[in-house]
Amino acid sequence: MVVSDHSATVVPVSSSASLASVAVGRPVRGEFTYVVPETLSGRLAPGQRVLVPFGRGTALGFFLGPASSPAEEGIQLKPIQRVLEESPSLPPDLIALLRFAAEHYRYPLGEVIRGALPPGLAKAEDEKEARPDVQHFAVALVAETPPELRRAPAQSAALAYLLAVGGRAPVEEVAHSIPGGRETLKKLAQRGLVRLEEQVLKPGVREGLGQNRPEVLTPEQDVAVKALQYSLDMGGFQTVLLHGVTGSGKTEVYLRAVEHTLAQGKGSLILVPEIALTPQLVGRFRSRFGSDVAVLHSGLKDRERLFHWQALRKGTVRIAVGVRSAIWAPVENLGLVVVDEEHDPSFKQEDKLRYNARDMAVMRGKQAGALVVLGSATPSLESLENVHRGRYKLLEMKHRVDDRPMPSIEMVDLRIERPRDGGPVTEEAPILSQPLLDAMQETLDKGQQTILFLNRRGHSTFMLCEVCGLTLKCSECDVCLTLHRAASRVMCHYCGLATPVPERCRECTGPMLRLGIGTERVETEVAERFPQARVARLDRDAATSGERVTELLAAFARREIDILVGTQMVAKGHDFPGVTLVCVVMADTSLAIPDFRAAERTVHLLTQVAGRAGRGKDPGRVLVQTYNPDSEPVRRVLAHDFEGFAQQELEWRKALAYPPFTRMAAIRLEGEHPEQTASVARMLGDFLSRRMPPPSAGVRLLGPALAPISRLRGRTRWQLLLKGPNHAALAPLLARLEVKLEDIPSGVKVTIDVDPGAML
Repeated sequence: MVVSDHSATVVPVSSSASLASVAVGRPVRGEFTYVVPETLSGRLAPGQRVLVPFGRGTALGFFLGPASSPAEEGIQLKPIQRVLEESPSLPPDLIALLRFAAEHYRYPLGEVIRGALPPGLAKAEDEKEARPDVQHFAVALVAETPPELRRAPAQSAALAYLLAVGGRAPVEEVAHSIPGGRETLKKLAQRGLVRLEEQVLKPGVREGLGQNRPEVLTPEQDVAVKALQYSLDMGGFQTVLLHGVTGSGKTEVYLRAVEHTLAQGKGSLILVPEIALTPQLVGRFRSRFGSDVAVLHSGLKDRERLFHWQALRKGTVRIAVGVRSAIWAPVENLGLVVVDEEHDPSFKQEDKLRYNARDMAVMRGKQAGALVVLGSATPSLESLENVHRGRYKLLEMKHRVDDRPMPSIEMVDLRIERPRDGGPVTEEAPILSQPLLDAMQETLDKGQQTILFLNRRGHSTFMLCEVCGLTLKCSECDVCLTLHRAASRVMCHYCGLATPVPERCRECTGPMLRLGIGTERVETEVAERFPQARVARLDRDAATSGERVTELLAAFARREIDILVGTQMVAKGHDFPGVTLVCVVMADTSLAIPDFRAAERTVHLLTQVAGRAGRGKDPGRVLVQTYNPDSEPVRRVLAHDFEGFAQQELEWRKALAYPPFTRMAAIRLEGEHPEQTASVARMLGDFLSRRMPPPSAGVRLLGPALAPISRLRGRTRWQLLLKGPNHAALAPLLARLEVKLEDIPSGVKVTIDVDPGAML
């Protein structure tokens, strides 16, 4: 324990002094010891926010409990200045989880706690109640968007959002998704299309319970629901992997489990990858449980997030639905944790506290004695291996609701099918193969919809000099610039650098070839090939606001768009009954990434986007265009053989000692001066190699080496990798490394990433 140090006000430590252990909300490690003044005696409880002197100023602190007297005699300690709240913001179970996260991911405890709180509580100021206790709602009075709103895009988007989430939502939530949403809702109310109302949140308020609740479950749903209900009745911690194909009805299983949990008087926590792209899920929970649902994500306004947090903390709301950060939600008497699409890389945070919300969900369930349900059509290999080892229970749902068939998947070999006209090559040949063109025309003729998926933005993904072969790269990053023809710019997708499109090579003045395919190029080619079709694009360039995303998805759901071209934004969580054709325009883009998870993520993405087809009454069809038809991921997806892929990939991982058979920690360095950064990397490599345990411990050090993307935002990047049989084998080395990092030059930033999600 670290004792508090220099301050203008100090108190001599006596045998009768009451001491407190405090985590300070600053980037400093350890807990600090403070004196509890007589005025605060008996008023402190673990989890309370306090104001403490720190250094030459004051800081937000978190009282963790009594502290023992320092071993050193004559120590003078600072007193706690004041308590910022009467009751603790953090319950004991959440403090225990945050302690574990700080230790496991090697991050200062005070910063971990501060980052877990909503904005209204993360500052050194007295608690502010999110008043009033009245929440404002907007209620749609129509079942679909009327024609007169076609010329009012903001009103159309706001109404579409309401309809997508079940016809009713908090005004704050709509205002976040639709810029200017408050005024827009007032205009809709004046038109008689929306009703604005107020409601006080009360314990147990569950308006709409039973709406959209199917009377009969599928046999597989029924088995899964009964198994989860049995686990809830038995009590205690258990983790269940719900492996259900796309369209098998996993969400209804979650809803029934939440119903059972509520009936037991317990709370539920549901995590999703990207809540902004799945309003249907929020709508289903709200239609089933009404005001007993709190929605948590960073896009909400500070006051709204604080309101939901306080409602959960008081127990007046018992269900939390949110993204990654909702894992810290103060759900009272937690009985159920659900992680939907548990394989999704979005659950791993890539800055500050680099935690994986799926893994934290399992730990939280263990600490709370709760049931944890991990759901996916393509489970992560880590979860599958935990099933094999008996740590998780497996529930499978292999058929779609109403016995709808899985979409047929066909491969298009671009080596054969891709047309070339024999002329000079200044751009890539058209990416739309003849089988795809025929399938799209057939789909259009039937009045059905098509999704074209390509996980690359822009028009051309790189530019190359025809004469000297120079590739146009970002001046700040070691990556190619992407051509965005609509904006007449070449852009870096990492640092945002944008410059005019060069016509000639800067080295030899040769002509620049436009190569590589992006969604902008695909959209252009589709519009040229099918002038009668209504074509739209959904990526971060086309959908620059929540309003645009909502309107595009709503218009597609209303069948006002025939062909939707997009990145992974079109692959997650959507249910469009009119979609019968899905094409993966280029299945090879993610296979070439220098990451041991590249094949797994390719299978996840291809399977998820293929699952958008055939979710209505008409059967679905999927085309996968590839230059590598013999690659293992592509072959397995074509055969609907995820189990076969997982088995073979696990064997490969085991042979090469990669997760889930080892644990890893990445030590990443970045600095402005390449020589200094390289020197520090070599010094850390030498430091670790001299402190490695004996070979029998199974710990290995890889590197130091330049990172795959060796330069980013003007800073040189290096990395080292530690691999071991378990985290306990790595922890002593990481602890020594943390001490060593205190001597690192200020020009080099070093971060420790435990269980890294990406290797770039």
